[in-house]
Amino acid sequence: MPLESEAPVPDDGELVTRCQRGDTAAFNELVTRYRGKIYAMIYNMVHNEQDAWDLAQDGFLKAWKSIGRFRGQSSFYTWLYRIMMNVTIDSLRRKQVGGETEFDDSIGLRNIDPASLTTPRAALSPNDKISGDEIRSRIDAAITRLTPDHRAVILMREIDGMEYQEIADSLGCSIGTVMSRLFYARKKMQTMLKDVYENL
Repeated sequence: MPLESEAPVPDDGELVTRCQRGDTAAFNELVTRYRGKIYAMIYNMVHNEQDAWDLAQDGFLKAWKSIGRFRGQSSFYTWLYRIMMNVTIDSLRRKQVGGETEFDDSIGLRNIDPASLTTPRAALSPNDKISGDEIRSRIDAAITRLTPDHRAVILMREIDGMEYQEIADSLGCSIGTVMSRLFYARKKMQTMLKDVYENL
């Protein structure tokens, strides 16, 4: 006897349409679909499990309240990612005490190579003074010392592997601003990790 075929999994667009009609079950399905990726993105920004879950919850609540304004000009995930990143950046800015000076994004890019490496990638020999684990730890620590805007673009580009246009869409800024922030974030990290580079 042939097995009954399972109902097709609804795509994001269908679920969003149902959400816009007030269907909370459809929104719960979207939350289930993306909460793992969202949590990982936020955790990379805040390095605290409870804070990451709290911010994800805040972001999903904001998304639910705003779903009626979603017009499908980008994918649902890009729209959601932008909300989550803004919630996270706002939270980090509020927590910043004294903070570090934000570089001016309007400064011209001149001869900046946007493909320049952020972090050391050379293979280590067994005799190196700094272990791979220590390098990873130092890089993570350096990222947490960046301003929220710079931390966001570094993580989106280096960890999530997003293209410049995707980052710009997610942050609601121009590609030039993304490139500028990446440049300054990379320069700042290279300064903080100078001794790591010298030991490679």
